[in-house]
Amino acid sequence: MWARPVGTAEPWLLLAGPRVRWSLAALAPVGDRMEEPGPGNLEAGDAPPAAKRRRLLAGEEKRPGRGERYVPPPRKRNPGVSFSETHFAETRYYFEGGLRKVRPYHFDFQTYCKGRWVGKSLLHVFSTEFRAQPIDYYRAAASAGRLRLNEQPVRDLGIVLKNNDFLRNTVHRHEPPVTAQPIRILVENDEVVVVDKPSSLPVHPCGRFRHNTVIFILGKEHNLKELHTIHRLDRMTSGVLIFAKTAEVSKRIDEQVRQRQLEKEYVCRVLGEFPENEVTCEEPILVVSYKVGVCRVDPKGKSCKTVFQRLSYNGKTSVVKCFPYTGRTHQIRVHLQFLGYPIVNDPIYNMEAWGPTKGKGGEINKTDEELLRALVEEHRSKQSLSILDISEEDLKPIVGSEESDRSGYCTKPVEITPISADSCRTEVSKDQKEAEILACSPNSDTRPETHEANPEGASSSGNQAGANPEGASSSGNQAGANPEGASSSGNQDGHTEEKDPLCEECKIVRQDPSPRELVMYLHALRYKGAEFEYNSKMPDWALEDWDES
Repeated sequence: MWARPVGTAEPWLLLAGPRVRWSLAALAPVGDRMEEPGPGNLEAGDAPPAAKRRRLLAGEEKRPGRGERYVPPPRKRNPGVSFSETHFAETRYYFEGGLRKVRPYHFDFQTYCKGRWVGKSLLHVFSTEFRAQPIDYYRAAASAGRLRLNEQPVRDLGIVLKNNDFLRNTVHRHEPPVTAQPIRILVENDEVVVVDKPSSLPVHPCGRFRHNTVIFILGKEHNLKELHTIHRLDRMTSGVLIFAKTAEVSKRIDEQVRQRQLEKEYVCRVLGEFPENEVTCEEPILVVSYKVGVCRVDPKGKSCKTVFQRLSYNGKTSVVKCFPYTGRTHQIRVHLQFLGYPIVNDPIYNMEAWGPTKGKGGEINKTDEELLRALVEEHRSKQSLSILDISEEDLKPIVGSEESDRSGYCTKPVEITPISADSCRTEVSKDQKEAEILACSPNSDTRPETHEANPEGASSSGNQAGANPEGASSSGNQAGANPEGASSSGNQDGHTEEKDPLCEECKIVRQDPSPRELVMYLHALRYKGAEFEYNSKMPDWALEDWDES
């Protein structure tokens, strides 16, 4: 509940000409209440002194009484959806073994205090909502100056949070590698940018990915910025991806998407001999887990429709064209699984975890919890858990904390290394849609102004994830702004690699995926609207004479 700080004589005032009106609606969230003016408060007809009037008009908050912790008013935030040169300069790319990698970098996860946190201690919030790390990590981070509250270092996690408190956590961030295949520009004009997205690249920053995303690569390597996303493709799906250059164009095309006037055509390679005649699947799809990213056919799911046409069959696999009339999550993949022809290398829907028939006809014979656990265990046995893109916090409830600890999670106290107060940037991220995480785990095994391409990089990129409270945002420290105490080691390419003593990922050498493992045989071939049509070429794996070996 929003309450006036102890010792404050009156709440905020809204000045209206010579008189003063109380404005409670602007002070508290919907449903919250605030105290009415009391006997000792300013009467409605009294005008405040000139100095106070200037402070009120300027939006300054009255300092609390003695012994009361001061919380500055929230900053005005830029509602634009763009990344600046400061964001692009956080780190650099390098290339190794057919993979695009990101050099580890220090990064600030930041958020304003959520309503449900008010009156709770930082210790309570970290232990209940940011469980990707043990509480010892946050104690060490606080001692090292990595945690800041209203831009002041936090030493005591017992501090109680207030409304408008601003939290910042500096972490050493490792991004997973993606394919080194370049993003090909299909069309660029005054209204749109259309690209051919490679598999394994997320469209925009999410989870562990930031620089290894289409948005950042286009900004850093092609100087294409302030793009508006029209539609999205799954990280493992390749093909036509459309961005608008202006909000007006985005709104116009988005209206066609909502009215289902956009024709979409995909191509995939599936197991078995797909029927020669046209096949229509209209089974409803239910999301099993948003965090893990798993769906299935279920009568309680959302209605959807996909039409399939076989193009070729080589005796083992079939190339199939797909025409989704709706846009449900994983729609094509789930419908193909239901029909009994899963995509050949689908890391979710072509797994033994679904049972002997791999989910054909909706036959699973597992609860959702059992299914998720089986998927995790199967990927763990194949050392491919990172394909699920699941965070440690989300994994622990599935397999249990002891099992997840055996996957390389940090369970021991970490070394304390102080950093200078100037190492944290004070600028709030401009991108309001980038809902990332305040607590970023440096050792997950599961879920920039200058570009430098070093073909002989020696360092391996790790994985990272964490909790994702709604509304959290992020901004990175500029490349080279290393927290005090971070050490460096040289690579065979001559680059000095930064090491962070609080980062467990820095101590781990992980096996990189092969470029082939980062490709799934599902490709967006064509998008057609009322005034446009964009096509990409048929991928090699979809050609009739393609050699599977």
